Amino acid sequence: MADDDTLRSISSLDEEEHELRRKEGRGEATDADRARIAELEVLLDQCWDLLRQRRARRAAGLDPDEAQARDASTVEHYQQ
Repeated sequence: MADDDTLRSISSLDEEEHELRRKEGRGEATDADRARIAELEVLLDQCWDLLRQRRARRAAGLDPDEAQARDASTVEHYQQ
């Protein structure tokens, strides 16, 4: 996935997450909405991780297309 594609995915997922959070803020969210928010958080972390990998590979003179999305358990357990 190219950087532009990844950024478009991030934008779309972020927009969906914000809408669900607004719904939650109004007290209208369902259990399914809350589950989707959790799913979106993981998907966003994976997309950001992929974008960082691509940029790092490019900066190191390597092929950014060799970057691969990491599984959820990996990106969710990074130390801050």
